[in-house]
Amino acid sequence: MNHPTVLDIILLLATGLTAVYMVWRFWKRYGWEKKVYALYYILGFAVLFVSGVLLIFMGYEILATPFVLTVASLIPFGISVGIVRQYFEQYKKAYIWFATIGLLAIAFTSFTGSPLKKFAVPIFHSVAGLIIFLGPFLVKKYGEGRPAKGFFWVGIGGLLIGIGGIALASLSFGAPLLGIFTADLVFNILAGLLLLMSLAFAWGFMKDIKG
Repeated sequence: MNHPTVLDIILLLATGLTAVYMVWRFWKRYGWEKKVYALYYILGFAVLFVSGVLLIFMGYEILATPFVLTVASLIPFGISVGIVRQYFEQYKKAYIWFATIGLLAIAFTSFTGSPLKKFAVPIFHSVAGLIIFLGPFLVKKYGEGRPAKGFFWVGIGGLLIGIGGIALASLSFGAPLLGIFTADLVFNILAGLLLLMSLAFAWGFMKDIKG
């Protein structure tokens, strides 16, 4: 079985602590601001924490299971919907519908073994990843509100989560995507990738969190 190494466990623990800290900070923000987007951010970071715990105790094989593939998709779902609701509210209804349908499609195709999974997973993760990646850079020109300087680090986290989504998809398909993401490579880079992603998110969001 592909169990995490000692280094992987340390990296996953650091990721979990970062995720818990962000859940706490967004909960505080929701407490005084009462904005729904904070709850979506909380969802994304809470699932990130749970995913790290599952990897530590159950090994990397769980990544290919339908349940974990579906649950892990809540990370880009929560963060991308949060960004849209916070800064691109004019598109929130359309995107929430798209994201919800995409999430349900991943769940359905994963649990039923439908070949449509080969389309549902990449499409959903690509769009969500692009929103998280490009959103922080496009807010000033196309969005609402003015994020703090340094918010672009959330976009860097979006780039990393996009890479992670492709890597995760390669495990669920049973074949390397793009001829690169073999199972061995995914297992070797995933823990470090999750930590870098969580730190980039934390740095960017903390620049934006007030109070």
